Amino acid sequence: MPASSEHPIRVDVKSTYVESQSDPMHGRFVFAYTVTIHNQGQQPAKLISRHWIIHDSNGKVQEVRGEGVVGEQPHLQPGQGFKYTSGAMIETPVGTMQGSYRMVGDDGVEFDAPIPSFTLSVPRVLH
Repeated sequence: MPASSEHPIRVDVKSTYVESQSDPMHGRFVFAYTVTIHNQGQQPAKLISRHWIIHDSNGKVQEVRGEGVVGEQPHLQPGQGFKYTSGAMIETPVGTMQGSYRMVGDDGVEFDAPIPSFTLSVPRVLH
C-alpha cells in the first residue's frame, strides 16, 4: 500500500522465459521481465531504489537491493509512466518475484511502492 493517497504508484510486470540464455541441464533458467511504473497520484515522485525478493521452487531466496532501475532514477509526473526491461536467473523452471520501489515525492515524503508477486515460469511447465 502506498504511504498515502497522495502517492499512488501502480506497478505492472510481465515476465518471459529466455531460452537462448538458459541452460536447464545445469540449473540455469533466465527470465526477462518488463516493468511499467505508473504515477496515478497528484504529486510528482522519484524512484530512489529497488528491493526484489526472488524465490525458486527449491526454496532458495535471493534478495536484490540497489539504487534506481537500469541505471536510472526516473522522476514521474502525475499520469506519467516509466517502462524498463531487466532479467533474473534462478535454478528451477518455476519461481516468483516480488518487491518494492523506494520513492520520494516532490513534497519530500519517502514511501514504498509495492511490486506485486509475479511468476517466472518456463512455458508449458505450469498448467
